[in-house]
Amino acid sequence: MSLFTNKTLLITGGTGSFGNAVLNRFLRTDIGEIRIFSRDEKKQDDMRHEFQVKMPEVADKIKFYIGDVRDIASVRGAMRGVDYIFHAAALKQVPSCEFFPMEAMRTNVIGTDNVLTAAIEEGVKAVICLSTDKAAYPINAMGMSKALEEKVAIAKSRNSGKTKICCTRYGNVMCSRGSVIPLWIEQIKKGQPITVTEPNMTRFIMSLEEAVDLVLFAFEHGENGDLLIQKAPACTIQTQAEAVCELFGGKKEDIKIIGIRHGEKMYETLLTNEECAKAVDLGNFYRVPADNRGLNYDKYFKEGDEKRNTLTEFNSDNTRRLSVEETKAKISSLEYIQNELKKSDSAK
Repeated sequence: MSLFTNKTLLITGGTGSFGNAVLNRFLRTDIGEIRIFSRDEKKQDDMRHEFQVKMPEVADKIKFYIGDVRDIASVRGAMRGVDYIFHAAALKQVPSCEFFPMEAMRTNVIGTDNVLTAAIEEGVKAVICLSTDKAAYPINAMGMSKALEEKVAIAKSRNSGKTKICCTRYGNVMCSRGSVIPLWIEQIKKGQPITVTEPNMTRFIMSLEEAVDLVLFAFEHGENGDLLIQKAPACTIQTQAEAVCELFGGKKEDIKIIGIRHGEKMYETLLTNEECAKAVDLGNFYRVPADNRGLNYDKYFKEGDEKRNTLTEFNSDNTRRLSVEETKAKISSLEYIQNELKKSDSAK
């Protein structure tokens, strides 16, 4: 953790699943201070008490700031003395953004612009913006707002001075707030059939730990304006549902298909065909550098790429597909799942 030794890290939207994962990973290291910036005082109070119990010897490293990324004054108030930023604040549920697209714009686009503006003013060393596979070929308001967030970040990087700005794009994070696995577990506990939108739909799956790994990779290896993508496996929704049933004693034959929701795709894309033209394969990751040809638009007409990469679109239909057993193993490795399984065992 030498990069963060005695440094101050700010996490926007820090009371969410990602913020909790970062605290669990970082708090016992030699990091100086972690600032949690969010607008929900109840969640902040819950987090404060949780870590005072769980890690009392280091809990005083956490500092809580009430504010909203939509309000640049409150962002500036939390920014003084910050070295690094994880920008995780977002509206990210597809249906709610579909019904309230302007709210998605205010948080995901304007909020990102506010965070980056304040970071550049303060001379923050690096900002990593968290994006999503739904930003690639977006068809819903959430994906469109996150695609614009990426564009804002890349545009800001062109004049960001000493502040490095990168985006990370990742797929479904298992058991994050609002995700489907906790819903299925609750349905099984109540003796209800678990609900599946479309069994053949495919989704990338990764753990919160892997999401944190991607952000750390961006801090350490990303260059200004980069978009960084982790090569993740995928599975069908049916496979994921069957894995949860096997773990928690649900009845696979009772899985109820309810149909695709507003704004959903049959599969998700992490790297588009167009991005493949300049993507760099880094082994477990792809790096897409920013187009920094400047504002002389003549160059876009006169200077094309004679050679393009042989990569093709990287999506949840052509990545490695997990079996039920592999999916079950991936799910059961999560701390959340292990805790839920213990609760189920004790209730028997």
